[in-house]
Amino acid sequence: MENLQHAVRSALTDCLKIRRNESLLIIVDDPLSKIGHAFYEEAKILSKKSHLLIIPEVENHGTEPPKSVADMMSESQVIVIITSRSLSHTRARRRASRKGARIASLPGINRESLIRTMNGDYRALIRKSQKLADIMTIGRSARLTTPSGTDIRYSLLRMRGHADTGMIHEPGEFSNLPAGEGCAAPAANSCNGLIVVDGSFPEIGKVSEPFRMRVKEGYVIRITGGGDAEKVRTLLRPFGRPGRNIAEVGVGTNPHAVFTGCTLEDEKVLGSVHVALGNNISFGGKISVKCHYDSVLLNPTLVIDGKTIVKDGVLQV
Repeated sequence: MENLQHAVRSALTDCLKIRRNESLLIIVDDPLSKIGHAFYEEAKILSKKSHLLIIPEVENHGTEPPKSVADMMSESQVIVIITSRSLSHTRARRRASRKGARIASLPGINRESLIRTMNGDYRALIRKSQKLADIMTIGRSARLTTPSGTDIRYSLLRMRGHADTGMIHEPGEFSNLPAGEGCAAPAANSCNGLIVVDGSFPEIGKVSEPFRMRVKEGYVIRITGGGDAEKVRTLLRPFGRPGRNIAEVGVGTNPHAVFTGCTLEDEKVLGSVHVALGNNISFGGKISVKCHYDSVLLNPTLVIDGKTIVKDGVLQV
């Protein structure tokens, strides 16, 4: 328990810098209630205005919370979201951020991941994430390949890179925890080629057999493979074409993260690359849809403007 307590305390103090008189709202759904309670017990020590809100299980990544929850979010100074599926890419989260809330989101977190990654040692992670964000901001064109057959090209013109550092100290700042990535949305309609998912995918975990996603002008037009391919087609079907938008390409920078099948941690593994489908509003895009699915690829090579950023899963910057 002490290790978990240390991790939770690091999240609240190092990452969020909770102050005694700030209002803190912890939102947790039923499957993650134990971790939510661990955060609440620590939060009560740090803030006189800590509140724990337990909601029913979130059904899909990107599903909007009820209006009553969204209203509570917009009135809070600090928010910790501990839900089985992500609320990161929702209007409610963006609204609360615009109103100045500092927000940490831990979708699908588990005890082992929390202890492993939230250890207070974030200096290298911060430096590498910010450098990647800068490279993506000034970048013009990119190519991503993997030994399994991924080969996509996309434009970064006029797109801004984002550094997910986990440092949420100023009003309006937001980060996933565990943190550790530099990412950007491809320019609209610019991504073309083939993505072979051989790592992990939300709702599936580690893929049992690599599946292929053919991409044309920024959208997945065909998904082929075994049983996991059918699961992904089923997941995406309710969201139509917007759900197949190539929303983000990100590079992991967390040296403490390991590949487990949990997307939240997998996408932060140092040198990993993930390609997201669906909503990209948070990354400066224009696709607003109630889903955001990150697919994690193994041993990637990413080249931006002719410079190798990741080579065979090893970060080069």
